[in-house]
Amino acid sequence: MNPYAIELVREFPLKSKLDPAVYGPAESAITAEVLERQMGRVMTVAEAVSKKRLFMLDYHDLFLPYVHKIRAQANTTMYGSRTVFFLCDDGTLRLLAIELTRPASPTQPQWRRVFTSSTDTTESWLWRMAKSHVRAHDSGHHELVSHWLRTHCAVEPYIIAANRQQSEMHPVYQLLHPHFRYTMRINALARSALINAGGIIELSFSPQRYAMELSSVAYDKLWRFDTEALPADLVRRGMAMEDPSAEHGLRLTVPDYPFANDGLLVWDAIKGWVTAYVAQFYPDAGTIAGDAELQAFWTDVRTVGHGDKKDAPGWPALDSPASLGHALTTIIWVASAHHAAVNFGQYDFGGYFPNRPSIARTNIPVVEPVDTAALAAFLDNPDQALRECFPSQVQATLVMAVLSTHSPDEEYLGGLETAPWNDDATVRAAYGEFNARLKEIEGIIDGRNKDRRLKNRCGAGIVPYQLMKPFSQPGVTGMGIPNSTSI
Repeated sequence: MNPYAIELVREFPLKSKLDPAVYGPAESAITAEVLERQMGRVMTVAEAVSKKRLFMLDYHDLFLPYVHKIRAQANTTMYGSRTVFFLCDDGTLRLLAIELTRPASPTQPQWRRVFTSSTDTTESWLWRMAKSHVRAHDSGHHELVSHWLRTHCAVEPYIIAANRQQSEMHPVYQLLHPHFRYTMRINALARSALINAGGIIELSFSPQRYAMELSSVAYDKLWRFDTEALPADLVRRGMAMEDPSAEHGLRLTVPDYPFANDGLLVWDAIKGWVTAYVAQFYPDAGTIAGDAELQAFWTDVRTVGHGDKKDAPGWPALDSPASLGHALTTIIWVASAHHAAVNFGQYDFGGYFPNRPSIARTNIPVVEPVDTAALAAFLDNPDQALRECFPSQVQATLVMAVLSTHSPDEEYLGGLETAPWNDDATVRAAYGEFNARLKEIEGIIDGRNKDRRLKNRCGAGIVPYQLMKPFSQPGVTGMGIPNSTSI
């Protein structure tokens, strides 16, 4: 559901970049001894890091500055968290340890604790509660960063700049126009009912009133245009390494990574179509440099739409057919496939809210200073304590009610209804090849979902990964890549 968060552990011990004078020791409380015990002593942590076998969800530095603000609200809580996984020989990830941290306050010292699986009954229930908290952190990051920020928000400047700087007959405007369909409208609706003060996000997700502020902070700390391209994003997170001899030019760190495996097929298909289109209209660097509307569009995107990032690294100069093609591929990828990956699986992966709670409402009962009444209630009835930590019935229903569905008039990536507007035979032939390749990709994905060697997408209790299948029927289908961020 949130394939953009997991990253490779590149060095150990894990360390925070926050000011230790304010937020406590930079070094994580997850020790090598803890991880090696959970790995069954099959290797040392140093060996696991060197062999690229350790991965993590790191919600420590982003969330920790908001812990006390969020806790000041009613019926919600927050920690900074780190979660570590081990890549097993069969290609699956095994959860090893969770660290939850509450920073110091004027009245309380820092508290943090590492949780692991255990045969002890009490520790086993604490482990379940810790996992519930991390799921809530992941849900918040998914909705506020991977989904809202990196697709809905980031696409707006492209739309505004294109309409402000280019005529409707401009070839780049015509290429991008199908990928802007309904986005401004759905974003306006979101601002009126979803992310507004007192809206569904504030009511149903842990950050509550700080949701949009946290999303803005994530933009400041994390967003770069160049790493919005799928290959660059995978490399940035250590989930792939550049390898010219490998398919797609990348070697995945986790070979059975469904989103990356399928997504790279779609990325390459988009890139092939865009490259052919650009070659027809911009055969050399001079034609790009001399296109005033194109250069004005890109300047507007960088200096106005993303004005507070205008001098940040990562902005390519549109000075060659290759750089133009890569920038346009990135924009189309974000508006279509990136959004599909984080939007259309919300029912399959999150509809059953205990599997993916959007909020944690109560603290871990062993947090210090210990709430003796809460601890006694937990020891007496841990199942009830866990259910009280989950979203309320109203919150769970609200989240389920906004789960995404394809509209009856959806226009899908590479669909023939959005074939190029002009009569250029070369462009039309390239688009036909794009459509045919996407249909081939559907068959490849179907085959992968039946391959029992791929345990992250095939097996008893495993949901087949279909989010990168390009086409779909209307409704909640868990597949289909619309052209645009339209819902």
